[in-house]
Amino acid sequence: MSEQLEAAAPAKLNLALVVGPLRLDGKHEVVTVLERLALADEVALREADATAVEGFADDTLVGAALEGICAAAGSPRRFAVRLTKRIPVAAGLGGGSSDAAAALALANRALGPDALSARALHDLAADLGADVPFFLHDRPQLATGDGTTLEPLGLPRDYSVLLVLQEGDEKSSTREVYEAFDARDGASGFDDRRQALHATVTRIRSSRDLADLPANDLASSPLAAELRELGAFRADVSGAGPVVFGLFATDDDAHRAGEALMGQARIWVTTPLGRCP
Repeated sequence: MSEQLEAAAPAKLNLALVVGPLRLDGKHEVVTVLERLALADEVALREADATAVEGFADDTLVGAALEGICAAAGSPRRFAVRLTKRIPVAAGLGGGSSDAAAALALANRALGPDALSARALHDLAADLGADVPFFLHDRPQLATGDGTTLEPLGLPRDYSVLLVLQEGDEKSSTREVYEAFDARDGASGFDDRRQALHATVTRIRSSRDLADLPANDLASSPLAAELRELGAFRADVSGAGPVVFGLFATDDDAHRAGEALMGQARIWVTTPLGRCP
């Protein structure tokens, strides 16, 4: 392969996140509604003498993905990736997982006849992290189990998204967030919340129906209430945070809300990926 292959690596939203008890494998049972966003990193892959990741010194997942796919395919070939980061890091938007999934997809394409099957690629992605398999798909998904069992969803996408990262807000490690969840017995009532989420998903017909989804079990923020006061029909924390999102009927509404928060937070206005004009 002499040419460079490129792909966008989109951010994700946890439109809803219900968390249950620890599983036997040490992970938590989850039910989460996942959507991709137009906000994206860029991933460029080329063949190289040795595995390399350029453009983001703190990467761990992309390098592991490149090594993993070559090993799984039994290929002596190696790839280098250049990352152009636009998704805020460690913010609950899955940027690292998305970069890894894009690298996997590009490397698999480059492997030609040695490429992995879709099932094998999914399994490799799941070994890298619970969010990685989601980014191999092009539709909203309901993720269950440890987050790697996926079911496509037909959700409305005719809304705008305001992402807010409050100045000085630092992400606790995902491990710390789950430890705090366990310490407050957050899994209590999981079966009822899981059933309620499933029931709500089946009733969603319009973007406004997304407001009926339950609140994030792992993390909360007073910014969500502020976004609702500014016109969001749904607002919550994405994943383990700290980014807070607001869903707005129009781009103008999202931009006006963002302007109201200028000076106290970093903001991004984006849309669901593939939103119809």
